[in-house]
Amino acid sequence: MTPFARSSVSFRLYPHNDLTAPAIVEELRTQAALAADHGFDGVMTSEHHAGFHGYLPNPLQAAGWCLEAMSTGWAAPSPLLLPLRPPALVAEEVAWLAARFPGRVGIGVASGALQDDFAVMGLTMHHLAERFTEGLEALVGMLSGENPGALAKDPAIKECAEHPIPVVSAAMGFTAVRRAAALGVGILFDSLSLPERCRELTDAYREAGGTGSVILIRRAWLGEPPQEKVDQQLDVYRGYSARAAMMHWGGNELIASFDPAEVVGGLADVARRADADALNIRVHVPEVSPADVREQIALLGEQVLPLLRVELAELG
Repeated sequence: MTPFARSSVSFRLYPHNDLTAPAIVEELRTQAALAADHGFDGVMTSEHHAGFHGYLPNPLQAAGWCLEAMSTGWAAPSPLLLPLRPPALVAEEVAWLAARFPGRVGIGVASGALQDDFAVMGLTMHHLAERFTEGLEALVGMLSGENPGALAKDPAIKECAEHPIPVVSAAMGFTAVRRAAALGVGILFDSLSLPERCRELTDAYREAGGTGSVILIRRAWLGEPPQEKVDQQLDVYRGYSARAAMMHWGGNELIASFDPAEVVGGLADVARRADADALNIRVHVPEVSPADVREQIALLGEQVLPLLRVELAELG
């Protein structure tokens, strides 16, 4: 299955910051391989800087580590904070990773919302929307092969004309989904937005001519969830997120049960209510052990994924 494909179910990877850096890398690779072996279509990694707990500064590089470890499936930085880097550099690195792993690389991008991510790079958030729009337009042109610009002679960029690299954009508002529709890319919803809000944005995306996948991140847990840790993490997110975003958040949006059928039903229900095409599953929260995450990957893969795929196929 190609990256971000409709009806796909992918797994969301996060570093365990209580480990050493080398151990973090190996654990990410182990979890990626485990997810692929248990039926997940791909894995996603996301970005924050300065040691922000549970996130990576280099999600594209991490995707490469994971692909080396995975027997099958795709990997994507999603989202990568595009305004922190020149779009041409991102395009080159993504295209060359795809040259190493043909058909197994995608990229999701976001504008960024945390001041520290920009400060550590010596950048500001001034005119962020305009910078992101310009960067996304350039990136899509290069990775689709339609407008390679100064990179026209790069062998990996040339390959994109025959084998475009899938792109999605994080979306929390109407401007974002209409921008994505205009550029021909899919959209990615965060894990806390209410399904009804996502449905409004999905409708706007499709009314604007959007034809890409609509991917919904959701938290899931089979068994007794680490509820207190999930709620603590939600408080952290609320501490730095824009008020406009929080207006459309629900609670922790966690779907948990000892019964696999109830987890399947909950995930299928939110996908239906949001009119989403694909799901990206998250289990990680700070202080949850690597062993617990590995166990959840196996349990969800064996007991939830087969039934969930039937539900998603029917939605499609």
